[in-house]
Amino acid sequence: MPPHFRWLGEADCPRLLRRMQQHARAVRHDTASEEVWFCHHPPIYTTGRRGVDNRTRPELPAPLLVTDRGGETTFHGPGQLLCYPIIDLKRRRIAVRRFVALLEESCIGLLAGCRIAAGRRAGLPGVWSARGKIAAIGLRIDDGVSRHGMALNVTTDPAWFAPIRPCGLEAGIDRIADHTSPPPLETLAGSWFRLLVALLSGEGRGQ
Repeated sequence: MPPHFRWLGEADCPRLLRRMQQHARAVRHDTASEEVWFCHHPPIYTTGRRGVDNRTRPELPAPLLVTDRGGETTFHGPGQLLCYPIIDLKRRRIAVRRFVALLEESCIGLLAGCRIAAGRRAGLPGVWSARGKIAAIGLRIDDGVSRHGMALNVTTDPAWFAPIRPCGLEAGIDRIADHTSPPPLETLAGSWFRLLVALLSGEGRGQ
């Protein structure tokens, strides 16, 4: 059975992450269905388990939230589309590394639909265009169920990234709006969801 789509609009990041943890626990115990949440957040910086270098940077223009995801420090805010898949990888028999690749592939397909050439870079997480990093990824897997996800820059103001090293890298930041006039975030969310579900449906068969 495919996961359910959920569009949340603007969502407070700390509150949403708590809800996500609760839902993932319910999925693990088979008392809730898999879902993919899409939203955008008010301005906030988040850091993962490896984000030590950025935690002490002073004078950030928005709050800093320490999370339990993988990865380092990044920004979430207006004009950025968040994709949070709560998926039972154990039941679907999908390895974590493969799941990361599927998420990145779904984002690459979404960008291709916007006529933006993007792909992976060896040894670097996320999705990249020729201009820089356009989507970041950071996951947490507990007992086979995924949390957190991907952040795609649509119309995000690049100035928000200036005070940090996004995801621990000294690299350019790209966004859809620098290539084309983007559709509404909710429209992009629906397209992204369909691409991800199609990729998930082809996994775990015959294994």
